[in-house]
Amino acid sequence: MKPINNILAELEFAQIGWVVPNIYESVNFLATTLGIAGFHKPEPVRAQDLNMTHYGKVVAGEWLTTQTYNGGSFIELIQPVSGQSMFHDYLTKCPAGGIQHLAFRLPVSDFDRVTGDLRKQGYAIISEVDHPIARMIFFDTYHILGVATEIMGITPEGWIAIKQMQQTG
Repeated sequence: MKPINNILAELEFAQIGWVVPNIYESVNFLATTLGIAGFHKPEPVRAQDLNMTHYGKVVAGEWLTTQTYNGGSFIELIQPVSGQSMFHDYLTKCPAGGIQHLAFRLPVSDFDRVTGDLRKQGYAIISEVDHPIARMIFFDTYHILGVATEIMGITPEGWIAIKQMQQTG
């Protein structure tokens, strides 16, 4: 079992997950004030469609999301809309929004080993997703990093999707 810092060193930094109260205002600010362009039209996402758990149970939750590829990683914006999720929890605690999670990726073949090490160290699981392009677990690392940590196990189809997303912003 490796300490969390050694585990994260093995992974590729992939994404900043920013929870915001108004996704359209956030996109506009990032594009016009900071010059971060390429965000796609925000799309609704439902936890139930992803079979996404919230502390072990799939619950009704909906949010808007968009992302762009900038400077070697993705910036994802998330606006909770209804129901329950880790994004709703975060906005309740931090009404102004903020960086809620950092995502690290690796091939799906190493996913169980890395996430198993984090589980053995006692990091609680906030959410899990099993998607055709990636398996994802969000760990509660707020007390040590100030944000949640997402581990993404990318499938072969997922690496193709990432390349496409990098090319389109």
